[in-house]
Amino acid sequence: MPSRMLRLLSLLQSRRDWSGAELAERLDVTERTVRRDVDRLRELGYPVTGTRGAVGGYRMGAGTALPPLLLDDDEAVAAAVALRTAASSRVSGIGEIALRALAKLEQVLPKRLRQQVAALADATTAVTGVRTDAPDTDPELLTVVAAACRDHESVTFEHRARDGAATSRRVEPQGLVTVRGLWYLVAFDLAREDWRTFRLDRVHGLATTRRRFTPRPPPAPDLAEYVARSLASAPYRYALTATVQASAESVSGRLLAPLPGRIERLGDDLCRVHLGSDRIDTVVQDLVALDAPYTVDCSEAVAEQLRATANRLTEGLR
Repeated sequence: MPSRMLRLLSLLQSRRDWSGAELAERLDVTERTVRRDVDRLRELGYPVTGTRGAVGGYRMGAGTALPPLLLDDDEAVAAAVALRTAASSRVSGIGEIALRALAKLEQVLPKRLRQQVAALADATTAVTGVRTDAPDTDPELLTVVAAACRDHESVTFEHRARDGAATSRRVEPQGLVTVRGLWYLVAFDLAREDWRTFRLDRVHGLATTRRRFTPRPPPAPDLAEYVARSLASAPYRYALTATVQASAESVSGRLLAPLPGRIERLGDDLCRVHLGSDRIDTVVQDLVALDAPYTVDCSEAVAEQLRATANRLTEGLR
């Protein structure tokens, strides 16, 4: 469905009556185009009726269930994932707009897809902040994992560690957490008899076992905080500590994802920030985001990588 028709559908749902001229002005098209788009909506099954009066107009039929939006499964889930991610955005106003759009999307999804989207929502918590370089996660994988969390069904998969080593896992999924655009599964690993966190873009060949389990007490009351603390304490290829001449509160607001334990308050205008990543570019992005004078404590190898990256970025700006 063209974006203009989606906009028309949204307008018709937002108010009882619209004149053709009003719709044409809102959509920046002619009234003839509005009539064609309305006819197309009617062909698709949307109950758009004509209104009487001096100028006439259009109205969405009252008391009639809207037919499903024309999206395939992956598109619908991907749209819902994007909107839910945007709903946790720290950009002013974006969250509320995304929630309104998500509510409209869910109204016109068929029952089957509504259940998938609801399962994904119930299984997911988020740590705010977005990485523009985050790898893609398969929407179908997300829906299968979310359903397994909802139905308390164990799953098996191959997991590739940060060093590239692959291992077979059989787990009881607990919930999903998003951190800076990455998706993590918190699950109880049956072979290791302990809780583990898995990045979903490193999961392959996931399959349900059709075996239900009795949910265990979660590893923490707040899964998002649990994952965030695990990430903050993980050993990274590039790690450093920055002493920043700014308050801990202001620095927390600047970082894309101020994970628990990363920021220590040293005074009213002084704090210590622990940064780490397997990518030097990500560390540099965090340093730039501090937007305040700082000194760095790190190994000579990391310092050399920081200098090389800074030089490369400087050359790119010339």
